[in-house]
Amino acid sequence: MPKPKINRLFWDIETSPNIGFFWRSGYKLNIGHENIIQERAIICICYKWENEKKVHSLSWKNGCDKKLIKEFLDVLSNVDELVAHNGDKFDMKWFRTRCLKHGYEVPIDVKTVDTLKMARSKFNFNSNRLDYIAKFLLGTGKIATGYDLWKNIVLHKCSKSMKKMVTYCANDVKILQQVYEELSKSQDPKTHVGVLNGKDPWSCPRCGSEEVQKYGNYISGKGIKSSRMKCKSCGCVYKISQTNAKKYLEEKNK
Repeated sequence: MPKPKINRLFWDIETSPNIGFFWRSGYKLNIGHENIIQERAIICICYKWENEKKVHSLSWKNGCDKKLIKEFLDVLSNVDELVAHNGDKFDMKWFRTRCLKHGYEVPIDVKTVDTLKMARSKFNFNSNRLDYIAKFLLGTGKIATGYDLWKNIVLHKCSKSMKKMVTYCANDVKILQQVYEELSKSQDPKTHVGVLNGKDPWSCPRCGSEEVQKYGNYISGKGIKSSRMKCKSCGCVYKISQTNAKKYLEEKNK
């Protein structure tokens, strides 16, 4: 089966905590923003294009993430889909906030795919954390780390710890892609790959193949009729309108 021609990017970020004044530790404490003496930032971003083996990485410079943010903005200009775990609530909000901080244009039109939402919508895992799902599906999960790794980077600028952090983040990206590939088999594609590559809407939305066949009909609760289709290349089952079903039959009867 040919690889779908879509610029799908998998990514993950690691962030630093705020540094501030407080008089005691414990739960349910009220520590106001005025106690912050050093703002949190993005330590590193790791990312991987779907059809490449290499995982790329960007790291902050002496605690400043400005250059990192600008470089990843350039990467985003070529993205069709951006995949992360809890990316809509965490990674992308963090990234947008840091763009705003440094005076860069905030990306608002990037199409995101969140594997956490995919897991919650169709399955009932004991945990929806990436580590658990990866171990459940793949037999391997995240690299074990401790809080000292963050402290060594933020407080001591330890280059050895930074290297470990990037390795940790890059591994997350690798297992993210593998988890996505498993979960996506039961999800409707967010981008129609066939149309993206200049083909008719009756082509397979997942891989773009035109080797498809009609697979019955579907009637919605509002009485709208559509045709079920099945891709012979990747097995994707999807629905198309009656108008597109007519175009499909016309093409196949030529």
